[in-house]
Order: sequence, then structure tokens, then C-alpha cells
Amino acid sequence: MARPLHPQLLPFITSEGDAWDDLKAAHLLQRAGFGGTPAELAKVRQMGMEKAVDWLLDFPEAPIDEIQPGGGPDLSSIEGYPKNFNEQRKLFQGKTDQERMRLRQELQRGNREAMGKTMGWWMERMANGPYPMHEKLVLFWHGHFTTGAQEERRASLMWQQNELHRRMAAGNFREYVRQISRDPAMLDYLNNSQNKKEHPNENYARELMELFTLGRDQYTENDIKEAARAFTGWAHDGDEYIFRARDHDAGVKTFQGRTGNFNGDDVIEIILQNKACAPYIAGRLWNYFAFEPAEGDKEMLESLGNVMRENGWEMRPLLRTLLTSRAFYSPRAMGTQIKSPIQLVVGTVRMLDLDFPAFRLLHSQLNQMGQVPLAPPNVKGWPGGRLWINTSTLFVRYNTGVWLTGGEIPALIASRRGGAERTVKRADRREAEQNGGVVLRPEIAALDTPEQVADYWVRRLIQRPVEAEKIKTLAASLGGNAKNEAAVKKMIQLIVSMPDYQLC
Repeated sequence: MARPLHPQLLPFITSEGDAWDDLKAAHLLQRAGFGGTPAELAKVRQMGMEKAVDWLLDFPEAPIDEIQPGGGPDLSSIEGYPKNFNEQRKLFQGKTDQERMRLRQELQRGNREAMGKTMGWWMERMANGPYPMHEKLVLFWHGHFTTGAQEERRASLMWQQNELHRRMAAGNFREYVRQISRDPAMLDYLNNSQNKKEHPNENYARELMELFTLGRDQYTENDIKEAARAFTGWAHDGDEYIFRARDHDAGVKTFQGRTGNFNGDDVIEIILQNKACAPYIAGRLWNYFAFEPAEGDKEMLESLGNVMRENGWEMRPLLRTLLTSRAFYSPRAMGTQIKSPIQLVVGTVRMLDLDFPAFRLLHSQLNQMGQVPLAPPNVKGWPGGRLWINTSTLFVRYNTGVWLTGGEIPALIASRRGGAERTVKRADRREAEQNGGVVLRPEIAALDTPEQVADYWVRRLIQRPVEAEKIKTLAASLGGNAKNEAAVKKMIQLIVSMPDYQLC
């Protein structure tokens, strides 16, 4: 029998004084995706909250090739990049030491190019793909079950893990943990491929509990040691998980107060039975989609965790409860989240229907802002929140938005400040300067006054009320001519440089 929901998780009910409107529809599209175009906003407004949430959650749990044949990153044009590990092994057969060294250098170069193409492909899919909430969840799980491209030097394994996140994004959490524990990139990243009974490696066991399932203070050092023994022998050969029985510790283990001949799956099952697990995962999702929980939100998160447990660890019921709840549409949630760098870039492209720029031109800006896809800073993922903005990143955030909407390339601005403009590649400069930015669509012709133009673009981009003085300042920037295309584009660049635009 399902337990009653916490009052803050009860469905948001529209009333005469608090109706389902553009503000709430925009909030849903920002948090459950990367922002909405005017057409998407109108669609969600017309659908109503519950149907809109169901629409966003209606995505296939399948790899890209099943969703869109041939839709993954195209790595076939990379010279010398092997299609699989067996092919890579054959390259070294019969080669001299000098030839092997040259091959390793070529593979490293090819892998860097493959990693960059994979990063760019994923960001473009976030901006233009048919299932924005699917991609938003994949991004969440990538930061939760963290693996980094710098440590995992095989792009193919990073892509394989991305596909795992895609298959399991809103699926069964129990099965998700079982599969991520067998994922080759994860086995490499947290050294479980080196976890053998003679020399147990505790890295994966520790992070499985501290970061992936329970949180701190929910386990002992002995639990880590015993869990590490349970995961001995879990490794991979190329892109396939393998169990090496000769490396597995088959002895009796005591974990979380239970004793038995446990393996990794047994440890996972015991973890799921810990009362802290479900609220912890619910809290991580709540923080990502709604707001950072406080101490007083503990009962709410326990209630949300119960939704997942009572549904056999299926995550869609939890996500639906979260996105339809009263708290999700409360003042604590709406317009209070600092956009991540990826949200900032992808949302700008998506909401303005821009052509996605070449990733190599974005990579430096994302790196300076603190978030490159497939490259979290450490096993804790991206810290996020207020840490997204500081004196260094704010300048880059503003100028990246300006460039995306047709202004000057941020790399040129940064290099001029450092007195080394020559470091910007000529070809990259040429391509960046060809970025046309916003296309002013025919509907803008109906706007007759500068105030109407300013109000339209603020509603389209910030999607929340702003102070009247800011609208006046934006209108004044048009110089009294609402039809001046160049002036309107400059005004749009001012909007994406506003502090208000950094929030969603």
C-alpha cells in the first residue's frame, strides 16, 4: 500500500489566483529540458501540466541507433582510429618498438579527435534532439555516475557509457546500478579492473556508497573493505564486461551488518535495502531539477524516495511526482537556479533556433566556465550551484552568450586581454566570425515600438518578469528604431549578458 505523499509533493493544482501559465510552462521546459521556443511554450501551455510532463517523459529507453539509425557521432572519418579493441590489438602485431611508439601516438591523436567529436555530437543533440528531457537526464547521470575523458582514454568506451545512461535514464535504478558496476569505462575510472583478491582495490566500493547510492556517514571503513572483496574479479576485455573467477574473493564477507559469501550484486541489493538509499537518490534528483534541499526538506525527500521504492525502483513515477509537485512550482524553485555552462549554451541555441557552432570553438569557453561534457573535474562530478559563477567565469559566460547571438568570438576577446591574439587559429577565427547569430523572424515585423521589441525578447529569452527599468534601458538601446535589425541583434546580446539570463 502506497504511503501518503508529503504535502509539498502533492500535485500542483491550478486555481484562479495561481493558474497554469506561460511562466510555469517555461519553468518546466527550462528544468526538464534546455528551455523552449515560442512554439514549444505554446504547446506546453495548451497541454496543461500533467499532459506536458507525460509528454516530456515519453522517450524511448534505447540506444541512439534504435531511436535514430546512424544517429550517433560519426567517427569513421578519423584517420587510423580503430573501430574496436580487437582491431586495435592487430595494429601492434609484428611491429618494431619504434613502429609501436608511432602507432600509440597516432592512436592518442585519433582518440582526442574522437572524444571531441563525441562531445560535440552530444551537445548538438541536447540543442536539437527530439527528447530534451532524455538528454537532460543523461547529463544528470553522467555527473552522478561520473567517469572522465581524461582518465578514460578510449572515446569508444565513453560513448558506450553515454549509451548506458541513455538506456537507463528513467528506468529501473536497481538495474542501473548493476549495469554501471559492469561498465568498462567505470571499471577503468575507479580501478576495479585492478581489483583482485590478492590486492583489493577499494575505489569503486567507496564511491558506490558515498556518491552513487547512500551518501556520507551511511557506511563504515569495514563496509568498504568487504564490498571491495565482493567486487574482485569484475573487469573488462575491450568493450565487454568479464568476470575473472580466479581474481574473485569467494570467502565469507560481513557487509552492513550481514554476513555471507557476497558478490557485487549482493552488495548492491543490501545497499538498496538501506533506508538512506532512496531519499539520497531522490535528493540528488530534486537538487538537479528543483532546488537545493535544506534540513527541513528531509521528510519531503523521504516521501519522494518512497515513491521509487514502492514502484520497485522504477524512476519515472518519482520524476513525474517531482515535476508535478507543488514545491517544484514554488518561489523556492522558479527562477532560482544558476544555469550550468552547458544549460547556458544549449539553451541559448535552442531558444533562439540557432545553428550549433563547431564544438572546437566552444570547447575553450566551456572549459573556462567549468563544464566540458564527458570531462567532469573529479569523481564528485560538477559541484554546480553558486560555484558556477565567480569573477573568472562571469566574463566568459557573458561573452559566450554574445558570440552565440552574433557577436565577436570570446576567444578573440580573451586573447586580446592577454595580449596574444595570434594564438587564435586563423581558420577558427574565420569560422567564428561567420556566425550569423539570431535570425529575426517575420513575426517581429508586427512589433512597432522599441518597448514592444524589448518586452518580446525578454519574454522569449528570460521568460520571467524583469524590472520595468531594465525594459526601458533595453528599449533605449534601439535608438528609437524598432525595425533596425542590427540594433535589435545588439539588444538581444545585451539580454543574454544580463544577470537575469544566468538564472532559470
